[in-house]
Amino acid sequence: MKQKRPYACGVDAAVDVIDGKWKVLILWSLSTGGKRFGELKRDLSGVSEKVLIQQLRELAADELVHRRTYAEVVPRVEYSLTELGRSLNEALEPLGEWGARNRPGIEARRAHLSPERVNTADNHPRHG
Repeated sequence: MKQKRPYACGVDAAVDVIDGKWKVLILWSLSTGGKRFGELKRDLSGVSEKVLIQQLRELAADELVHRRTYAEVVPRVEYSLTELGRSLNEALEPLGEWGARNRPGIEARRAHLSPERVNTADNHPRHG
C-alpha cells in the first residue's frame, strides 16, 4: 500500500487512495453513519469477506475510516468515516451525480462492448 512513486497530480493521489473496486462504495455506505462489518457486507452485495476486510484496513491506514472496538462480552466493531473520509465523500458527490445522469448510456455502451474492446479501453492513460 506504500506509495511507489511521486504523484503526478492531485487526481493521481486521490485515485490511488480510492483504488479498489469496493472502497468508494464502502465510503458511500458509511456516509449514513457508523456500521458493523455485517451491515457493510449486506450493503455491498457481492464483496467477499476477505476483500472487505482488506479494503477496510487500507481505508483505516489512509485515515479515511475509523475502526472502533467496543469492550463487550461479545466484542463489537464499528466502522465510521473520519473527517478526512467525510471530505472525500463530499468530493465524490459530483462523481456520483455524473454517474446517475449518465448511467443508462454507460450501461448500454458497456453491454455492447466485447471483452477485447473493454481491455483496450482500459489501457488509455489517465489525465489529471
